Amino acid sequence: MSTAALTAAEDWELDFYSRPILEADGRKRWELLITSTPAATGDAEPFRFAKVCPSGEVNSLWLSQALAEAKEVSASGGWGSPVRLRCWRSSMRTMVQRAAAEQDLEVIPSRRTFALLDWLQQREREVYPQEEGFMAGPLAPPPAPVPTPPVPLPEEVQGDAWSWAALPASLLSEAWEWPMSFSGLLPVPEGIDPEASVPGLRLFSQSRSLAMAGWLGGLEPVRLIVEDRQLVLEAGQDDRWLVSDLEPTVAAEIAEALTTSQQQVRGLQFIAIQSSPEEQTFGGFWMLRDIPMA
Repeated sequence: MSTAALTAAEDWELDFYSRPILEADGRKRWELLITSTPAATGDAEPFRFAKVCPSGEVNSLWLSQALAEAKEVSASGGWGSPVRLRCWRSSMRTMVQRAAAEQDLEVIPSRRTFALLDWLQQREREVYPQEEGFMAGPLAPPPAPVPTPPVPLPEEVQGDAWSWAALPASLLSEAWEWPMSFSGLLPVPEGIDPEASVPGLRLFSQSRSLAMAGWLGGLEPVRLIVEDRQLVLEAGQDDRWLVSDLEPTVAAEIAEALTTSQQQVRGLQFIAIQSSPEEQTFGGFWMLRDIPMA
């Protein structure tokens, strides 16, 4: 066990789903993956747990027992026990909620599972292809959900003004030291240029910045996108919030910045809430990432 283990676990990120491997009975392998959400400093080893589920036991009872086992492994390794689980697959929400309730764990339907998605992509590149029964070649993707039109941000999150901004990646690696009341920070991905530009949104409210930040954190912000000349915040499991309509030139500039972010900083973005552009403290600060959902 690494000496960097946590004394109390962070939130857990969970994926319980089939993998591109055929078992001997001709059914696809089901696997549970759990990782703790890493600290923003990235200096502590996250808890990880992987367990294969027999194809005939894909149910909440098996999952509850596996969660109990994961809690035991986590505690014995020095991480402690989580309180919250983030689960991003809407198709598995009911099963996960039933299993988690048996273990007194709260489930948050959320796509803020960036560490889990990175781990899953690594396993798809390096682990699954080495397994007997691996289904090589392109797989038929699951039906893409039809995105719902974005709805205006709740009034509680609407500020007096907003601006588009950019920060160097090296500066974001120090964000955990900044004065802020609410936050959702992430480790800056390894291997990116410290001077690379990270795009983001600044929201301002002279009188309500703290309340706005509290509300935004509850929305579980995931990524910013430009769609049909609108700036859209995707959040939670499938929520889509309209931040603002955009002039054509502004829409093109922001879209280009977000595309560059995918290419240079692995989709890293941010949202900052401040009382004014000159204010040096934050009502809230969130780091987001635009990465593919498997």
